[in-house]
Amino acid sequence: MMEETEKFSSLNSLAKYYPVKEADKTDQSGKTQRSEGNRGTMQLKKEISLLNGISLIVGNMIGSGIFVSPKGVLNHSTSYGLSLVIWAIGGIFSVIGALCYAELGTTITKSGASYAYILEAFGSFIAFIRLWTSLLIIEPTSQAIIAITFANYIVQPVFPSCQPPYVACRLIAAACICLLTFINCAYVKWGTRVQDAFTYAKVTALIVIIVTGIVKLCQGSSQHFQDSFEGSSWNLGGISLALYSALFSYSGWDTLNFVTEEIKNPERNLPLAIAVSMPIVTIIYILTNVAYYTVLDINAILSSDAVAVTFAEQVFGVFSWFIPIAVAFSCFGGLNASVLASSRLFFVGSREGHLPDLLSMIHIGRFTPVPALLFNCSMSLIYLIVEDVFQLINYFSFSYWFFVGLSIAGQLYLRWKEPDRYRPLKLSLFFPIFFCICSIFLVVVPLYSDTINSLIGIGIALSGIPVYFMGVYLPVSKRPPFVSKILGAVTRATQLLCYCVLTEMDTSEETVETKSQ
Repeated sequence: MMEETEKFSSLNSLAKYYPVKEADKTDQSGKTQRSEGNRGTMQLKKEISLLNGISLIVGNMIGSGIFVSPKGVLNHSTSYGLSLVIWAIGGIFSVIGALCYAELGTTITKSGASYAYILEAFGSFIAFIRLWTSLLIIEPTSQAIIAITFANYIVQPVFPSCQPPYVACRLIAAACICLLTFINCAYVKWGTRVQDAFTYAKVTALIVIIVTGIVKLCQGSSQHFQDSFEGSSWNLGGISLALYSALFSYSGWDTLNFVTEEIKNPERNLPLAIAVSMPIVTIIYILTNVAYYTVLDINAILSSDAVAVTFAEQVFGVFSWFIPIAVAFSCFGGLNASVLASSRLFFVGSREGHLPDLLSMIHIGRFTPVPALLFNCSMSLIYLIVEDVFQLINYFSFSYWFFVGLSIAGQLYLRWKEPDRYRPLKLSLFFPIFFCICSIFLVVVPLYSDTINSLIGIGIALSGIPVYFMGVYLPVSKRPPFVSKILGAVTRATQLLCYCVLTEMDTSEETVETKSQ
């Protein structure tokens, strides 16, 4: 009984709410200031190994996109030949972006990926807009898409000849998001073990599809590749939208940069994990599409909402139920990686003073960012009410690529501003310059070809301006008092309910950023 009393007495002293001091938050130049007397001892642990890192990247990239986006790519390119070229271009573009992020991640050793890099290069305001856009559209949208695809595939064997019930699919998707949130709240190791297992499962499923397609091709089923460029759409806007759909499938190569502070030996393991993962995913994607195109004609793909299932029905017969289950496992693993990464983005944003303090808390015994995970879960559940998956992809792509391109523009700016900064990995300037030019193409062209969706994306980003002014720019003394009281009450309740306390970045990591030659 005495031990119980001491335990809860210790918890009460730790759970007492102390707002993060202004000196510890982000100033207007984007630099992080910390007072010497307020160094936290509660930190996220470095538990992500090289193998875990590879599984995170591969597992997040190979999510639902390769099973949904073939339809989007083919719909805008209108030929097998051009669609395969677009898949290859998307792979090359993603490899270049991943290499740039390898340099950024080893130079700026903060979690948060593009948010942390924009904050370092361009300051607090633009970084907040990036965070706000992620909070409102990028992260919850991508997770909703993956969860809905998981639900569609998992119930496909039960409804082989008709569309599954809408409400049932949404409820299954919601249950999937909640389950993975619980797993990642429990222990980081639980999340990485789930990730490893489901990454192996999804790669195995795709290998089965690839081998089957190659066998069919060797048996002479090559009629779909005769005059493969016939009927191609060379409209610049259409090509851009087709590339958007392909790049949605490749998105996720920045996953490991969201958890940089939790990687063991990040200077070695971050770039190595990227170097191993990217060729694997690019080759798998191209060969998977070749397999699809070998078995299915254009009309069959465009009329299918689950291309891999349609493929399995024509090839595997009574064993076709295996593919939808395997695809569902693939989506499950991809969603797990996304939940882990996006929760760290909100965690870092809170620690930098851009979100309420409660999101930068970690569980006192499990060392997981429970409030950030629960917040991420809530946002994703809200987006499950959006019905059109491809509409979500269009919103997602415009905002996502704008800020990824901006973060790599920040890489060029830091090369000029801080040429002597310590960089464990230093690329040729060709890579970031090429990526920035391509990002401009991806952002500008849809303003003409898909104006409404692009304007919606811009409007969502601009809606963060008044929030930044009221919640970040204004001093605490000038903000509405009732807001501070509400946040304080919610924060105290969160600490007690979630058994968590405030934390800060591991200060030992800061020394790496300040090294010079």
